[in-house]
Amino acid sequence: MATPHNRAANGEIAKTVLMPGDPLRAKWIAETYLDEIRLVSDVRNVYCYTGLYKGKEISVMASGMGMPSIGIYSYELYKFYDVDAIIRIGSAGAYSRELKVMDVVLADAAWSESTYGQAQNLELDAWKYPSAELNRQIQTTAESLGKRIVSGPIHSSDVFYHEADANEILQQTIRREGLLCVEMESFALFHNAAQLGKKAACLLTISDSLVTGEELDADSRATAFSDMVELALAAAIEI
Repeated sequence: MATPHNRAANGEIAKTVLMPGDPLRAKWIAETYLDEIRLVSDVRNVYCYTGLYKGKEISVMASGMGMPSIGIYSYELYKFYDVDAIIRIGSAGAYSRELKVMDVVLADAAWSESTYGQAQNLELDAWKYPSAELNRQIQTTAESLGKRIVSGPIHSSDVFYHEADANEILQQTIRREGLLCVEMESFALFHNAAQLGKKAACLLTISDSLVTGEELDADSRATAFSDMVELALAAAIEI
């Protein structure tokens, strides 16, 4: 059924969805990797494409930036379009010196200061978790393809620009919890999946280092994450 945020009809979105944040990255993925693609929704220019990857139907839909945005789109995919699994494929800033630009991270937990869970269903947990089954499939697929991934806990933040005092407290949490990197969406995705009995995972490509200052430019972020995308697609057809 169509929603206020998605014009796709029933049956036009696949059971497995890859979800980058950037609509242009969704467009690039669909045009580069999928056959027989069709644009099934473009409400607010948040593109959703469905096509075939090695004969299996896959959808790619942008989430927008931040937890409120992915919260809306993922909830509607799970609840109203009967999507079974969403693999977020995004960018992240490294907290660890060992993580280099273009490294791929598989989140095994997401810590957040966000109130998303409290607002959505009164949950106060600061940690959310992906589907163990989906993570195992991604790890198995990475091994079979010879692709290196790093697994660990990540930070899902509501804020991109922190003031100095807040940043000092945040740094203490990063060290205490061993957080590898920061992004802004996975906590809400994992929460929605858990509430609705669905599957979710998160693959991240390091786009910049908050330790060394190394970074990709904006254009490269849209199209330079081929290792992550190919891994997500290869795992998706095995689900």
